[in-house]
Amino acid sequence: MIGHVSIGASIYHLLSYVLEDKKELSEEKKLGLAAGEHLQHRERAEVLEYNKCFGNKYELTEQFKDVSRLSKRIEKTMLHLSLRLAPGEELSKTQLTDVGRTCAEAFGVADHQYICVLHKDTKEQHIHIAANRVGFDGKVATDSNSYKRMAELCRKLEKQYGLQEVLSPRKFLSAKDRQLPRHDSRKEKLKADIQQALKQTSSYPAFENHMEGLGYRVLKGRGISFVDDKKVKFKGSEVGFSLAKIEKILSLQQQLEAKRASRKNESLNISTIGANNNFKQGNSQQFNNHKTSFEVVEKQIAGLIGQLMNPEYTSDYRDSELTRQPKKKRRPGMKH
Repeated sequence: MIGHVSIGASIYHLLSYVLEDKKELSEEKKLGLAAGEHLQHRERAEVLEYNKCFGNKYELTEQFKDVSRLSKRIEKTMLHLSLRLAPGEELSKTQLTDVGRTCAEAFGVADHQYICVLHKDTKEQHIHIAANRVGFDGKVATDSNSYKRMAELCRKLEKQYGLQEVLSPRKFLSAKDRQLPRHDSRKEKLKADIQQALKQTSSYPAFENHMEGLGYRVLKGRGISFVDDKKVKFKGSEVGFSLAKIEKILSLQQQLEAKRASRKNESLNISTIGANNNFKQGNSQQFNNHKTSFEVVEKQIAGLIGQLMNPEYTSDYRDSELTRQPKKKRRPGMKH
């Protein structure tokens, strides 16, 4: 279950949003979407409960305004709460009404004016609660720690109704729970796309072009980051592929391609010599030994690439060409 909480000053606009269809959709568009998605875009909102209030959006607005005037010190009098179930989960309307009551109680507005509304235009069931933060006694429901309270409420409701658990934002988890690995579908997709790009390229420009073709914007500096089509940014190191690791894999890919090309050329040369009947037995044995040596090196490089393709794998391996230290210059006057 995913929860959202916000406060605002406009009573009318919030009530209009929760009670009406989406304004950007024409009647024709609503019917077309409903037929294709099997959802209810026309008259999408169903009021599950009126609490200490009644009527349409105009009548409700006036009632909320009358009570809001009991507090002169608060500007944002409206509380907007929403709860969305995970895909494939469903509760009865009676259960959703009880969920709305529990939510109102958790945020201190159980005795205030509020409406609980079910929206039917999404695949996932979700409800909205539009509540007056000002009570009939003039006291105002606090909005402090609202995100933490919503996270705790979602966990409570998940257990109560046997729903799928959705982890809280990390900052609200205990120190112990923060150490647990968390599944992130965006990161998993990025990880798979990087692996795919590395398998099909052997130079950094080609790798970057491949990632851009998959819909990412690549940012390279001292490290590397990827921005997906939803503008979400991840560092390469977050998914096990730092810039150094990517460059190492590409370097090994180049070495592997060079080894294979060299072996292919030697094979062609030997075939040409053999065809001219100038290829002696000793040369044949030397060629076979050389060929075996090539194959061993290729397997070693391919093995390193395979290990590095695993995001969790970190190695002390360093490319000899990349780590070769320059010779120190001798100081003037030093004896040879």
